[in-house]
Amino acid sequence: MLPILEKLLILQDRDRKLLRLQADLQSVPPQRDLLQGKAARAQSDFDTVKLRGKQLESDRKKLELEVATKQDFIRKCETQQGATKKNEEYKAFQHQIDTTRLEISALEDQQLDLMERAEVIAGEVAAAEKIAKSLKSNVDNQLADLVSREASLKQELQSAIAARAAQVAEIDPDVLPRYERLLKTKGDNIIVGVPQGICGGCHMQMPTYVFNAAKAQQDIVQCINCGRILYYSREMED
Repeated sequence: MLPILEKLLILQDRDRKLLRLQADLQSVPPQRDLLQGKAARAQSDFDTVKLRGKQLESDRKKLELEVATKQDFIRKCETQQGATKKNEEYKAFQHQIDTTRLEISALEDQQLDLMERAEVIAGEVAAAEKIAKSLKSNVDNQLADLVSREASLKQELQSAIAARAAQVAEIDPDVLPRYERLLKTKGDNIIVGVPQGICGGCHMQMPTYVFNAAKAQQDIVQCINCGRILYYSREMED
């Protein structure tokens, strides 16, 4: 194999590693956002259920206060009723007392309903809190691992950049621009084999003269279909 092709294959391997590391690093922020989003949604669900519980408790206390106010009103009516000597006034006070007692009964029914609903909500709050705490703990651990992984990837990336630069220095300046152009258009599959005369990049059958030129290994040969640089090794005969 031509020495320049050997050097280009090494450069291609380093570019593949470099591109993989860059892709891995670019995937870190979306992963972080996804994890934080899961924890935030669980916390939001817990906060929502907890707020419903607080609202029920607030409503129950309002009813309790209203009942106490009406009971106080009944006591006042009973005091005034006991002091009056007029039959009509006595009946009017009794009507107010009876009406207020019915109102209290209705309010107590509402209180009972709120208490039953509060018991259900309390179970939901406990379950939502448990889920939120468990998920947060899990997410925190995953985020810590992600931070560690990101730092490791950055170190690897710097090493890969340095390794690529060192290999670029070994490449003929007249050949390197051709490789760089292909890197931009073909990705990391630039130097390809020609097993059975088929381009390893576009998978098209090579004309005999192109295949023979690649096999001769006397100069850089490119696929006439995709432009990739071709190389040949005896293992491809099988």
